[in-house]
Amino acid sequence: MGELKIGRIVLGTVSTNTYFVYREGSEECIVIDPADYGRQLFANLKKNGLRTVAIFLTHGHFDHIWGVEGLKAAASEVAEHHGYAPVQVYALDAEKPLLNSARLNVSGQAGRECELEADVYVKDGEEIEVAGIKCKVIATPGHTAG
Repeated sequence: MGELKIGRIVLGTVSTNTYFVYREGSEECIVIDPADYGRQLFANLKKNGLRTVAIFLTHGHFDHIWGVEGLKAAASEVAEHHGYAPVQVYALDAEKPLLNSARLNVSGQAGRECELEADVYVKDGEEIEVAGIKCKVIATPGHTAG
């Protein structure tokens, strides 16, 4: 199994850090907080030999979720075409109210309403494995509930 690699790109109106994590030698990557331009982000990752298999959200504010819909749609088209597992969005269960409300996630006030539902809601302390990467969920409430 290859070494863990982490990349970063700054996206969106407030210059949010979007991360992508993958194992060296693998095309599968996890995108964390796709701030905006989801389809462009997908195209750039693909151009560099990476295939988005999951999207992790650290929290539900607009500047961390605006790119989810486009990224998931583009990655899901590839997954479906090649028979890969569906691309899933992961978020802490405490973030559900924020994700579901353009008012609470501030996207309405920022000029582009965005509401979404994660595919998988995780809990504090839960361990998950995606793309050959084991992750432990650590809730860090304060900035938001999760």
